[in-house]
Amino acid sequence: MNSAKDAREVHLVTRPIGWPQPHNFAVERRLVKADDGQALVHNRFLSVDPYMRGRMNDVKSYVPPFALGEVMDGGAVGEVVSAPPGGSIAPGDQVIHNLGWREYSVGPPEAFQLIDPVPGTPLSTYLGALGMPGLTAYVGLLDVAALQPGESVFISAAAGAVGSLAGQLAKLHGAERVIGSAGSDRKIEHLTSDLGFDAAFNYRGGDVTASLRQAAGERGIDVYFDNVGGDQLEAALTVLNRHGRVALCGSVSRYNSEGPQPGPRNLALAIGKRLRLQGFLVTDHEERRPEFIREVGDHIAAGRIKVDQTVVVGIENMAEAFIAMLRGANVGKMVVQLND
Repeated sequence: MNSAKDAREVHLVTRPIGWPQPHNFAVERRLVKADDGQALVHNRFLSVDPYMRGRMNDVKSYVPPFALGEVMDGGAVGEVVSAPPGGSIAPGDQVIHNLGWREYSVGPPEAFQLIDPVPGTPLSTYLGALGMPGLTAYVGLLDVAALQPGESVFISAAAGAVGSLAGQLAKLHGAERVIGSAGSDRKIEHLTSDLGFDAAFNYRGGDVTASLRQAAGERGIDVYFDNVGGDQLEAALTVLNRHGRVALCGSVSRYNSEGPQPGPRNLALAIGKRLRLQGFLVTDHEERRPEFIREVGDHIAAGRIKVDQTVVVGIENMAEAFIAMLRGANVGKMVVQLND
């Protein structure tokens, strides 16, 4: 048996109505220990992700809602403290798992995936560019949207964890023009100066359709990677060329709405333009992970992909980090670093 650890974890105590607030969460303490046949992991970084907002609602979805009064869960990376001998993981190994929002995690060894680190890459990268957001960008762009060399691509929320990688991958896979949207002039400058986007616009700065038309020019766009929905999806439908494709990844503009929201007013354009709009979940593409890790890991190691992170320190700041991420305060992946 392993020694018990006095550890903190984050619970959902009330369901948000509209935007989440700090009072919807509570940091609780409990004793954690691994029973026979279980592994104990000391978490180092925890992930906050947009999809978690949907799990706070008590509605049927593709994943069960968070239970009130119970610990939330999500992506985490950490170090194995103890594990059954002869198994797939051993003490000292670095692992990724989905039992986060707590300082220590306990579970069967198969719940933890061994990390083979890319040299010089921080452990937290496996929650972002080499983790779920990175795989989302990879399969959404290359498999769902089927990007072809010479095409023009528009990516919303382009300074976030998924969008920033999708834009860089589009350039590496031969896109002629990559356009991004973001919510501040600072982010726009970062996209074009640091990440290689050909054009970018601030969606808060005026009419989104007009901004996208100007950025795309007469060339138009062939692919839209949709992280936002709402008026940005509507703008993309207007500017997309015939036989364009839309990878429907997320709809963050709607996550905190207090009532039903109308769909794009111009959806009928998809008929005449013969557009393809396809939603996807990254969990359906797990077979692509080895190739994704190899390719994106090589690009990161060679400096061809830049990895952005926004780091908040302390599990007591999980709620604030999550809310800030939903409001677009992050550049790249938002993670919470745990104190030793």
